[in-house]
Amino acid sequence: MLMRHVQAGQGSVLPVVEVGEDYPELRESVRRICAKYPAAYWRELEKESAYPTAFIRELTEGGFLAALIPEEYGGAGMPLRAAAVILEEINASGCTASQGHAQMYIMGTLLRHGSDEQKRHYLPRIASGELRLQAFGLTEPTSGSDTTSLKTRAVRQGDSYIVNGQKIWTSRALHSDLMLLLARTTPLDDVKRKTEGLSVFLVHIPCNIGRGLTIRPIEAMINHNATESFSTTSWSPPPALLERKERAFGISLTASTPSESLLLPRPLAMAGGAFERRLNTLIPAWCLATLSVAIRASSSRSHAATRSWKPPI
Repeated sequence: MLMRHVQAGQGSVLPVVEVGEDYPELRESVRRICAKYPAAYWRELEKESAYPTAFIRELTEGGFLAALIPEEYGGAGMPLRAAAVILEEINASGCTASQGHAQMYIMGTLLRHGSDEQKRHYLPRIASGELRLQAFGLTEPTSGSDTTSLKTRAVRQGDSYIVNGQKIWTSRALHSDLMLLLARTTPLDDVKRKTEGLSVFLVHIPCNIGRGLTIRPIEAMINHNATESFSTTSWSPPPALLERKERAFGISLTASTPSESLLLPRPLAMAGGAFERRLNTLIPAWCLATLSVAIRASSSRSHAATRSWKPPI
């Protein structure tokens, strides 16, 4: 790790890691994979609205998408900053990290709020890639970003739940084995606060499609494999209720908050990579270096969150 020191006032000196230079071995490993997937590969996927299965499989086999899963469950147990570096290098290399980034962080909800049995069962399989957990059923057509007003209901029936509702803009649901689903288990009129009465479920997607669960792709300007889903019945196997039933509003934040920190480096890395690929034959080396420094300076401010983030729950 490359590090320099800066004056912080009153005689104090702070160590600062140069953005784009920490975790050099990790960066190089990611670059070697990305080099196999040139721009033509991504253009073809965009044209066909297809999913980068081969690219995601190679990232999975290399352990990169299990970076945040603790070693005891088969992951790498790396810090959030290391995960951000992986996504940063993917985009800087001209590839697209958005098609696999959720496999990194959505499991955090299961890790923090699942039972010991659930964690032992699911996390090693997610780490190995046997199971993909990269879909989060949250947004709804009538409630948008107002999570507390969602209409999807989950009603207990014996050992299972009957789930009725619709989710929209759920990315990668057709390329995921599992989905986190936020549903209301107590009617809004029966709770004191709107944030109460919500629960998070872990849903098995493939075995329930066509058996009460319908998922349809949404055409959009950018290929994020977005979908809308409809559920109208109980599922088999039944959705797994995570612990802390009825308090899922806070739980849902643990699925989305890390994503904000992980997403921050991506656009700047993409811009920096585009500069180097497009302009390195047109601009003198010294001028290109100046542009890179400017991009890194902007990026360092956004990367601060990836070094200081802590779970909200």
